[in-house]
Amino acid sequence: MNNDTNTANVPARPTAPAPVGLYRPKLTFYHPNGKGSGSAVEMELHPAHDRTSGSIMLRMANQMTVGDRRGPNPTFPRFDWENAISVKLDFTDLCKILQVFRGECEAIDEGRGLYHRSPRASTRIVLRHLIEPTPGYSFELYRTQSVGDGENRARILFNPAEALGLCESIAGALYLVSFGIPMLIPHDTSVYLAETKEMRRAVAAA
Repeated sequence: MNNDTNTANVPARPTAPAPVGLYRPKLTFYHPNGKGSGSAVEMELHPAHDRTSGSIMLRMANQMTVGDRRGPNPTFPRFDWENAISVKLDFTDLCKILQVFRGECEAIDEGRGLYHRSPRASTRIVLRHLIEPTPGYSFELYRTQSVGDGENRARILFNPAEALGLCESIAGALYLVSFGIPMLIPHDTSVYLAETKEMRRAVAAA
């Protein structure tokens, strides 16, 4: 596999083990390059539950080190997860992303992107379909702190095959973001059954 767009052999950042049987599904892309200007993106699915809307939590980190696979002790590229940009993609955000991946438009909101604002920062989310110089989809995050030093940014280019898989993954996850994980809840239907029975008796007697 090409070392510049490697998604398989870069170790993920360490995380605390989840209790047995409990986990949050994650999808991670690692795109290091030989210049050290690559990035990685992690998407974590949060299904809707109770009165809480579902989402996909996305984090993007810039590349910190190039790594060196030569010799008996190879080192892998490292990414700056400590200073990653995080955004919460809700139902509407995900639908706009799917529109671009499915070819319904070339960019989110004609290139303006999505804006998320909080008391601490403003984040712009940009997704664009590219033809040249390399076909694919450019996903970019721009984070501006309300108080602090300038803008933090990160960018990743999904090739057409990755974009197809990501499109299908988001589309499949949209049901869980919308309705959560279905659970059977017992409910009393005795009143409904009694009314239905009475109605049928009335119809038969007419």
